[in-house]
Amino acid sequence: MCHVIVTCRSMLWTLLSIVVAFAELIAFMSADWLIGRAKPSSSEEVDNRTGGPQEPYRPTLGIYGRCTRISHMQFSRRDTLCGPYAETFSEIASGFWQATAIFLAMGIMILCTVAFVSVFTMCVQSIMKKSIFNVCGLLQGIAGLFLILGLILYPAGWGCQKAISYCGPYASAYKLGDCSLGWAFYTAIGGTVLTFICAVFSAQAEIATSSDKVQEEIEEGKNLICLL
Repeated sequence: MCHVIVTCRSMLWTLLSIVVAFAELIAFMSADWLIGRAKPSSSEEVDNRTGGPQEPYRPTLGIYGRCTRISHMQFSRRDTLCGPYAETFSEIASGFWQATAIFLAMGIMILCTVAFVSVFTMCVQSIMKKSIFNVCGLLQGIAGLFLILGLILYPAGWGCQKAISYCGPYASAYKLGDCSLGWAFYTAIGGTVLTFICAVFSAQAEIATSSDKVQEEIEEGKNLICLL
């Protein structure tokens, strides 16, 4: 018989697992990893909100995507265009970024799997006599290691030609040049930290769902058990 067990710690672990998976996925897909050098706008370009000249635009570059501003000569205005610059894996600008993409993708796949499984932990608490929380916690720890490897390798690719075109001639491995880090990089770091927090907190979720109070509720014949 399926016993639905909901505790504060198990629910918090489930929510954090889902948030971490989405945060890493969004960061990976974003083009806002590097913010390039400011490109001055033409004196003819007018900001529709202020009526004055537009501020210099800073293009952004991701692991496999980019955002840039394209000109419309007929209308004397520019639109921002975002999309992948690499149509195939081999076209990613740097070998280090290719490795980063592999490690991040592996970590994100594991996190998404754990996030999916975590929803069912309210009803299923063990797999082959193994605690599902402990198994998921171990997988989250492994995913965190993949994410760390990806984030360490990513700055090594700042010396590629693509990065130099955005960050200037002084850009090199682990040196930003004229670029700055975008929100996607910081989100990936934050998600990695939360991944390890989830891995540790999974043990607390397992303790909460296997406590004496839960066993007493099960012995009383209750199918829905909610505890603080």
